[in-house]
Amino acid sequence: MHVRIHPSWQAVLQQEFDKPYFAQLAQTVRAEYAAGTCYPPGRLIFNAFNLCPLSEVKVVIIGQDPYHEPRQAHGLCFSVNDDVPLPPSLLNIYKEIQAETGAPIPATGNLTRWAQQGVLLLNATLTVRAHQANSHAHIGWQQFTDAVIDTVNAHTAHTVFMLWGGFARSKARRIDAHRHLVLQAAHPSPLSANRGGWFGNRHFNTCNAYLTQHGKAPIQW
Repeated sequence: MHVRIHPSWQAVLQQEFDKPYFAQLAQTVRAEYAAGTCYPPGRLIFNAFNLCPLSEVKVVIIGQDPYHEPRQAHGLCFSVNDDVPLPPSLLNIYKEIQAETGAPIPATGNLTRWAQQGVLLLNATLTVRAHQANSHAHIGWQQFTDAVIDTVNAHTAHTVFMLWGGFARSKARRIDAHRHLVLQAAHPSPLSANRGGWFGNRHFNTCNAYLTQHGKAPIQW
């Protein structure tokens, strides 16, 4: 089937789009959006891919599923629209960046600027029913996004994978740690971060040092 996604991704993922599970997934998503409110808006489901072509991927950050309250989700993990208060996990991400780099905490939680620098902000599940976290976790998205991780693993070199929390860390087995840099830490949510393992992880400086070492421009976090 045809999916509206950046041509660089279309070329390598078409075999997934043509599989029976994806046809069923697309049918389920259409039915869910028709039956009630779902996030992100339909035009933004593949926003992470459209803002960050495969050839430009330098970093992959893996989230679980989109924010499920109004005006928040716009297709990038951990990111919210400009006029939305910072979610707690993102605030903790910003605090760690500030501690590492000295950069002030931004007023906006919109991470489009990261995506445009080559950070693939990938949720494992790309849609969600309003007010119901993980409501689309078992409709087929994870088979697709696992294929995306496999694609980045195979088609890029010296990419930094940031895996935060048990769910994201379970994806490490799909990544060739000899070919890429895999960084793991606790989830930045307050419950996890306050137990230790998030603050002081140095992921953002470590990432940029690795990118620089391999001739890539560092990310302006």
